[in-house]
Amino acid sequence: MASELSRLIDQVSKEKGVDREVLVDVLEVAMLTAAQKKLGIEREIEAQYNEDLGEVELFEFKTIVDDLFDEDIEIHIDEARHLDPECHIGDQLGLKIESSDFGRIAAQTAKQVIIQKVRDAEREIIFGEYKDRRGEVVNGIVQRWERGDIIVNLGRADAILPQREQVPREGYTQGDRIRALIVDVSLTPRGPRIVLSRAHPDLVRHLFEQEVPEIYEGIVEIRAIAREAGGRTKIAVSSRDLDIDPVGACVGVKGSRVQSVVQELRGEKIDIVPWSPDQAKFVCNALAPADISKVIIDEKSMAMRIIVDDDQLSLAIGRKGQNVRLAAKLAGWKIDIVGTSEAEKVAREARRNLGRIEGLG
Repeated sequence: MASELSRLIDQVSKEKGVDREVLVDVLEVAMLTAAQKKLGIEREIEAQYNEDLGEVELFEFKTIVDDLFDEDIEIHIDEARHLDPECHIGDQLGLKIESSDFGRIAAQTAKQVIIQKVRDAEREIIFGEYKDRRGEVVNGIVQRWERGDIIVNLGRADAILPQREQVPREGYTQGDRIRALIVDVSLTPRGPRIVLSRAHPDLVRHLFEQEVPEIYEGIVEIRAIAREAGGRTKIAVSSRDLDIDPVGACVGVKGSRVQSVVQELRGEKIDIVPWSPDQAKFVCNALAPADISKVIIDEKSMAMRIIVDDDQLSLAIGRKGQNVRLAAKLAGWKIDIVGTSEAEKVAREARRNLGRIEGLG
């Protein structure tokens, strides 16, 4: 029986990944709980795991007295000296209790405590495994839906993909494989809460790190990302090596690298533009594929007025303003785009107004 308990501890420790010392503590607490339920919480009882015997021993401590008033907490000196000849009045004497006296109900209580303690230990282990993995991309399998949120199995733990972190046009069925970014990890009374995202810009960053060795090695750097999940993403890249084209490295041979990312994002369009310390040039790059005719900068307001040929106006603005909106987010500047005809009209009006001022014109 003793060796059976020892084997059980080793088995649970291996299968559940719980330290053996934690399981021993669980058993001691469980047996103590069972004993107190049977004998009463006012009794002074201790539980100790005996490694040699491979069993949890229970000891009840009683005060040695000359006049016995309460047998539950006291023991007479004469009886005590039969057990320990060197004891004295006032000492605490530990008496071993037979655990078989607890019966079926007490054993069930012990089992419940063991199950709960093992669950708590597992939760702590899982939390410890994931708490430092924020910002990491993980793979999982779609398990079920809860009020619009998707529950994803990561192997040893379940994670949640909230509705707000989902891409609207992406659809999943139970059993689908999914790749997502860990954005938050917290420990709740119900266990670790791992929050995933498919909409976060950093998901795109990590996908490119996995596809482009030059990014992973630090030769090519992603300087900025602007994303409207499910629609379009713009990324600005630069290179530490003048011989390596950062845009070409990200695109890959025949577009192989960027297409792998596009496929993972289920068709989301991706624009890769070269970053530049020259902010006007950077904004022009960010507005690609439109050709820019002129840039007027207002550094105080962090704003730029971009002038393009009339036939480039819709391309520069983009569908529903998406291109200019993403470019502004990517560069961190306010951008106002006008066509050349509108710009010339404004210029002519300005010249007429100046001509009306006496002494000018």
